[in-house]
Amino acid sequence: MFKKITNRVYYMQHYSETDRPALGLICGDSYSLVVDAGNSPAHARDFLNLVASMDIAPLKFVAITHWHWDHIFGIKTMGLLTISHEETKKKLEYLKTLKWDDASLDARVETGEEIEFCRDMIKREMPSRDNLELQVPDITFNCKIEIDLGGITCIVEHVGGVHAHDSSIIYIPDEKIMFLGDCIYQDFYSGEWSYDRNELTILFDKIKKYDVDLYVTGHQDPKTREEMWSFFDDLINVGEIVDKEVVLDKVVSRFKEVRGIIPTEEQLEYIQNFVNNNLKQG
Repeated sequence: MFKKITNRVYYMQHYSETDRPALGLICGDSYSLVVDAGNSPAHARDFLNLVASMDIAPLKFVAITHWHWDHIFGIKTMGLLTISHEETKKKLEYLKTLKWDDASLDARVETGEEIEFCRDMIKREMPSRDNLELQVPDITFNCKIEIDLGGITCIVEHVGGVHAHDSSIIYIPDEKIMFLGDCIYQDFYSGEWSYDRNELTILFDKIKKYDVDLYVTGHQDPKTREEMWSFFDDLINVGEIVDKEVVLDKVVSRFKEVRGIIPTEEQLEYIQNFVNNNLKQG
């Protein structure tokens, strides 16, 4: 479950069955930093148990990429100084006021505040939430913060994006590795899952300014620079083909004309995402 990228950087693999995201570990000479806190106390404990057998500098910090449940429910169990963007803290302060029993989750799905997928995954990961206690971050930043772990530094920067407006990335310059969290994924809290091409372009420009050899995402396997930039370019081009069109069949025909090929299943999903955004814009 733990993968070594370099002598200083590791990650715990994502687990889709209960929507556990990948968690990162960055090891300095003085301290170590964790990327995201896990989707439950059990997830956090599993991570801490693996770290306990490693000969590394003591854990001191956990950097949170964004406010979604699967990245923050393990904060208290981690028991570390927690760092996040200021908007992430505001979101967690609100989440602390909510109840997390089945009835409360179901009620929030009915009102549209929560989505079925997250509700179902929360129940699957944590059948009982009687003792779930959320905790807000200890340290916040506005644009970015640099953390010296001894012999290695981490840059935590707010980048936003449609998935969660508070999203931050964690970049390790010496290792040329970036933890993206979920910032490159769709908006799934505003009705049908969607992408906004303009916001994506801004986001990708922020990510591309860094010299990165490997990107670690929240719910996929890591991607090389070539793989990730190819994805970026393809996704933006799909958005350009969709433009302002709201009829899926028309976009598919246009895609065939422009690309000279039939869109893959994945490309069809992205086409639908951009169409959905156009429909929301009216």
